[in-house]
Amino acid sequence: MIPPPDSLLRYSPPVLVHRRRTEKRSPGVSGTARAARSSRSARADRALLSPQAPRLQASPSALPIPAGPVPPPRAAAEAGKQTQELLNAILPPREWVEDKTLWVQEVSSTPSTRLDVVHLQEQLDLRLQQRQARETGICPVRRELYSQCFDELIREVTINCAERGLLLLRVRDEIQMTIAAYQTLYKSSVAFGARKALQAEHGKSNMIKRIAELEEEKRELEAQVSDQKAKCEAIEKREYERRQIEEKKHTEEVQFLKRTNQQLKAQLESIIAPNK
Repeated sequence: MIPPPDSLLRYSPPVLVHRRRTEKRSPGVSGTARAARSSRSARADRALLSPQAPRLQASPSALPIPAGPVPPPRAAAEAGKQTQELLNAILPPREWVEDKTLWVQEVSSTPSTRLDVVHLQEQLDLRLQQRQARETGICPVRRELYSQCFDELIREVTINCAERGLLLLRVRDEIQMTIAAYQTLYKSSVAFGARKALQAEHGKSNMIKRIAELEEEKRELEAQVSDQKAKCEAIEKREYERRQIEEKKHTEEVQFLKRTNQQLKAQLESIIAPNK
């Protein structure tokens, strides 16, 4: 595993965690072998700290009692231990494996000064510039750096006042929960938009197909209308011709009847006139 990158949160020097294997003593083990094992165990205990980092300050209770000066009070040691445990609970230590060895790095319990806070601000501005974080909008890089800066502020406040540190922890958790809720809402809205887009695309294809069907039906109906118009015109023409023929025939019949009437009238007058 690659060691974790540098963070704005201050950590103590890394500690090498050595996993000892419990070995059962066999009856035939000599005193020389036991001495060699004890010497290797002592060397492993001396390798608990990183060779590249300065040694951690041991708790006063773990130091041997000196002969001359009086040791510090137990209350201060207990307070420092409680502070470190509280910091480990708020900001868990980070672990990584390097060359098949496990390294653990806890959050530093050293109080910070005003110069440290000014340096933290300068480092924040420098990291934002180096990693090219965006000044506006959504930027994961800017959010990560500001989260590290806020964790460092929580560490500094917790060392001075544990209650304020726990209150800031609640504020940080609330902010992270709100951001997670917004992320979930954004993802769900994106998924909803994608579903709606797919439905619209599917509906669009269906509408295009329906439009093609309606256009085909329209062409068929227009063809039927044309046929019906042609039939109607043919019927009107035929009826007009038939009516013309009937009118002509009727006129001829009327003329014939008129002539017949004139002839009969003339005959009747000729018959009546000599008798007078």
